[in-house]
Amino acid sequence: MTNMDKVRSLHDAVARDIHDGCSIAMGCGLESLIPFAASNEIIRQRKKNLTLIAPISDMQFDQLIGAGCVKKIVASWVGNVAAGLGHNYRRAAESGIPHPIEIEDHSNFTIGLGLQAAATGLPFLPTKSIRGSDISRGPQFGSVKCPFTGDELLAVKAISPDVTILHVQRADRQGNAHAWGNFGVMKEAAFAAKTVILTCEEIIDHEIILSDPNRTLIPGFLVSSVVHQPFGSHPSPAQGYTRRDDSFYFEYHKETRSLDGFEKWLQTWVFSVADHGEFLERLGGERLKRLVPQESLVAAPVNFSY
Repeated sequence: MTNMDKVRSLHDAVARDIHDGCSIAMGCGLESLIPFAASNEIIRQRKKNLTLIAPISDMQFDQLIGAGCVKKIVASWVGNVAAGLGHNYRRAAESGIPHPIEIEDHSNFTIGLGLQAAATGLPFLPTKSIRGSDISRGPQFGSVKCPFTGDELLAVKAISPDVTILHVQRADRQGNAHAWGNFGVMKEAAFAAKTVILTCEEIIDHEIILSDPNRTLIPGFLVSSVVHQPFGSHPSPAQGYTRRDDSFYFEYHKETRSLDGFEKWLQTWVFSVADHGEFLERLGGERLKRLVPQESLVAAPVNFSY
């Protein structure tokens, strides 16, 4: 590996950059581009006492909570968008199973503001949002007066993850990443973090990055590791590469209603497969084939010449 070559296996990237007790931003593309392959590897490596940060992580955070990896949640919601509140999240919050978790409540918007504050080196950003709600009473918020109008505003404390993990459509070997579709707060989370791990559908030549600079969401100087991981966001979608696997979400929600059911699910889909490649083999080729878009919807060409 050259000094600029950041390509690693997913196992090595997680072992290198994810440590017990660290804070991780994931699922920052909202309902798309969620790096499920990475969180499954975190579970396999039995990382502990993690703080998880995201607006909507879909069922990703629920899996990590049930696996005993999580100490604290900084999020607006934890569950299964297709079915409802996560069963493991509920068990941990209500009964301390597998152990109690600390919960820092946010709205989707205030998560974005907290990450943006950290990304720009500010201790907080002000907003008029969520004032008067119970959420605004948390220690992550404060009152601040505008120096120009005298209006009272809500200050959202900066959120600085130790690590941000993102899944993108393509990246070069230096970590420059192209992404398209719904970004959510991916860019803010990348710039707010000390370390960034990218998983991607394709690793491409740097010349392709240069050919479309406006599509570069994440610059390589932020990135620690690049992992080639096709279907790395499954069951969430990666626009242009894979559709959302709705059945997988519904199956998970049904199977994990009981603690015993979750433990069986975890054994089947995480611990009994060595890596994401074996996970995809277990899904089966026919299922994967149905998830690949069968037509192309290509944007109009852009002329960058002068």
